[in-house]
Amino acid sequence: MDLDLRTLKEFLDEKASQYNTPDFIELDPIQIPHMYSVKEDIEISGFLAAVISWGNRKSIINSAQRMMALMGNSPYDFIINHKDHHLDKFNGFVHRTFNADDFKVFVRALKHLYLNMNGLEGMFVENQTPESLQPAIHKLKQEFFSIPHPARTLKHIPDPLAGSAAKRINMFLRWLIREDNAGVDFGIWKSIPQSILSCPLDVHSGKVARDLGLLKRKQNDAKAVTELDAALRLLDADDPVKYDFALFGLGIYENFSNFSNLR
Repeated sequence: MDLDLRTLKEFLDEKASQYNTPDFIELDPIQIPHMYSVKEDIEISGFLAAVISWGNRKSIINSAQRMMALMGNSPYDFIINHKDHHLDKFNGFVHRTFNADDFKVFVRALKHLYLNMNGLEGMFVENQTPESLQPAIHKLKQEFFSIPHPARTLKHIPDPLAGSAAKRINMFLRWLIREDNAGVDFGIWKSIPQSILSCPLDVHSGKVARDLGLLKRKQNDAKAVTELDAALRLLDADDPVKYDFALFGLGIYENFSNFSNLR
């Protein structure tokens, strides 16, 4: 490892430790699955919170809390045991472009996964590759929408094989898979190594990654995710997505724009 890369690793390790703390939970959608202790409740609440995670974080959290309340704050029980008429209470729900019709499809699709496909975890365990979970996200979308659905709902699950950075699903996977001694990420999916996780890439993390020289591609797409993954795995092959905390914190809280003072 040359001096610049070593200096970069030291800097990002420090920033990851700074932001990877329980304080992070208070302002982040990850607080939604932290409301629960049952594995399936954590999975389902985390998945739904991640799916609607765009826009203002306070608005995301409020909408996710409303989703949980509409399911009686027992998401797994509701998913498995609901009848169609129970979904009428969703009418009027909306978070940006995710509306009640989308919510109903997601509940039905999750029921299909948990009854027939060993749940969300089963989909990712079955379809992981030695290097990546991106093909598994593609398979998840295929299976998720194997039930009847309006065309409009398809947009709410991305497809990396169609070029998407799949930021929100990669964030969800970090929550469930990454071993975290700080008490933020859950690490409850033990059959998938955290080394193959991909960094959730958005406008903030992408800008910081480019400023740091970790990413050259200008678009925040699937190819950029692959490029960033390769760079972060050089810094920590076992836990590359811990640097999501560093990139996020530098972008959101520090308005970071220049690494030259560290060289």
